[in-house]
Amino acid sequence: MFDERSIPPEVEGVRERYAPDALVLDSERDFETLPSRALDDLAGRTDAVTPHAYEESWLPADAPELLQRLTSSDLVVGMPGDGSVAWTTQFDPPVVIVKPRVEGTPESFVNFLVAEALVEAGLDLPEHFLGFFAERYPDFAAATSTGPNATYQLAHACCDAYRGLHTREEFETWADDFPTLHDAWEDAGERLQPRITDLPGEVATRETEFADAAELACSGVKHGLDLPTPFEALDSVAFRQYGAEYAVKWAEKVFDET
Repeated sequence: MFDERSIPPEVEGVRERYAPDALVLDSERDFETLPSRALDDLAGRTDAVTPHAYEESWLPADAPELLQRLTSSDLVVGMPGDGSVAWTTQFDPPVVIVKPRVEGTPESFVNFLVAEALVEAGLDLPEHFLGFFAERYPDFAAATSTGPNATYQLAHACCDAYRGLHTREEFETWADDFPTLHDAWEDAGERLQPRITDLPGEVATRETEFADAAELACSGVKHGLDLPTPFEALDSVAFRQYGAEYAVKWAEKVFDET
C-alpha cells in the first residue's frame, strides 16, 4: 500500500534536522483511518510499534464512534481532519504518509506539507486533539453549544492552532537554510489571509458555520496571520503555555457570549 517517497534536498534537510530516521511514504489510496492491512505494512517497515494511550474517561458520552476507537486497544493511524499528509509517532521510526489527494496541488506546497509533518513529528507535538486535551476534553465539549461532530471540528482546530504556535517559530528561521520551503510557507499564508479576513461576515450571515470558520482561522496560526475575533485569542503565549486548560477557558468564554 505504500512506496517510499522521493523528497527534494530541502525536505531532506528538514528531515535530518527534526526527525532524521522518519520514513516518508506515498499511499496508494486515500484514507481517513488506515485499515489493518496498511498497519501491517507499516509495522513491517519499522522497528517497533507503541500505540498512543487514550483513556475512555476522556470522552463525553456522545463522542463520535471514531473517537471511541482511539480509546480501545486498536492501533489507530489517521483521523478525519488530518488533511493530505498524515504522520504518526506510534511507529519507530516515525512515519509521514502522503495521500493521493495531493494530486494537482503545486509541488512546492506538497513539499512544505511534508516538511511540516516532519517538524511536528520531530517536536513530539500532539498527534491528535484527544492527546492534547486528555482529561479536559469532556470539559471542552460541555463548554460548547455544538453537536459532537462540530465539537470534534472545534477541538481539532484548537489543537491545530497549538501545534502552529510551535511550528511557526521553526518556519520563520528557514529563509536561509530552506528558502524554497520558506517561500511556500509565506505564499500559503498570503493566499489564506483574505479567506480568514472574511470569516466574521460569513459566520454572521451563516454562510460559514462556526466550526468550519474555526478550522480555517486556526490553520492561519502557523503562518502568523491576522485572525478575527474570537480566534485571535488562540494565537497567544498563554495558549502555548497552558494548552488544553486555556482552550477550555476560551470555549467557555466564546459560548457564554453567543
